[in-house]
Amino acid sequence: MKRLVVFLLMVALSASMAGCFLFPPRKLEIRTWHDLNAVRNNLRGHYLLMNNLDSTTPGYDELASPTANEGKGWHPIVGADSDRSFRGIFDGQGYEIRDLFINLPRTGYVGLFSIVGKAGRIEDTGVVNAVVTSTAYVGSLAGLNKGTVNNCYSSSNVTGDQWVGGLVGQNDGAMTNCYSTGSVTTNSSGGGLVGGNPGTVNNSYATSNVTAQVGVGGLIAVNSGTVSNSYSTGRVTGNSYTGGLVGYGEGAVNNCFWDIETSGQATSAGGTSKTTAQMKDIATFSGAGWNIMTVANPGTRNPFYIWNIVNGVTYPFLSWQP
Repeated sequence: MKRLVVFLLMVALSASMAGCFLFPPRKLEIRTWHDLNAVRNNLRGHYLLMNNLDSTTPGYDELASPTANEGKGWHPIVGADSDRSFRGIFDGQGYEIRDLFINLPRTGYVGLFSIVGKAGRIEDTGVVNAVVTSTAYVGSLAGLNKGTVNNCYSSSNVTGDQWVGGLVGQNDGAMTNCYSTGSVTTNSSGGGLVGGNPGTVNNSYATSNVTAQVGVGGLIAVNSGTVSNSYSTGRVTGNSYTGGLVGYGEGAVNNCFWDIETSGQATSAGGTSKTTAQMKDIATFSGAGWNIMTVANPGTRNPFYIWNIVNGVTYPFLSWQP
């Protein structure tokens, strides 16, 4: 009898273990602002954005509008446990989060997400028409990234006191195939894409206009990490430690460029200056080893290459981008 019980327990355990492999954790779908707000209740979940979220989507008025939360707008996704970072997977599936409003001038680590932890991953997500105001570590997507951000972009206006970026305030992790447009305004450490970068940034660009007093760069304000195959074109305005691509830092900058004409900056703490015509010439980038190919027009994509360009007409753009 005892042997039969043991045997049955072993069979049940085996079936349970098999189920773990046959049935992976359920992916949680996000369709409304209420669904997005619920992410903070499970920071280890695997989420799929199923459609664009904007001012017409249910939950916007009470959660993400200029009148939400007594005028503070969206409360960044952050947990209540000791590790308050997002440690799951957020897959935007190419959809956008639009019209996000955040007004937290006395709060740090601010964006759609507060902090993306080392195990966290955000991918294929756009943050469009966001207005974000905070103090330190400020970005439209995340205040601080310690994990992985892939194929993400922003077209937003971001304002803060220090460590401010168009997409991410500070990147301690890895950012790949990302871009940012819009504007960045801060007192110190403002970058078109990232404010501070102790991590890695690859195959990314920024066209954001950036204004700061100290430490300002078209792509990154302060770089102590590694930046590769990236560029910037936005207007850069500052009083000290100001650069067309990077404002300040001793990190590695490999095969990167900035537009000396549109930026208004002749120097940078890394990268190579080019004229606007040179920035629209494929030879500039193919000669530096970029994975790039010409296409017929801006609406055409060659997905077999990371970068596409309409030679002589456009700056390089990512083949996946909208």
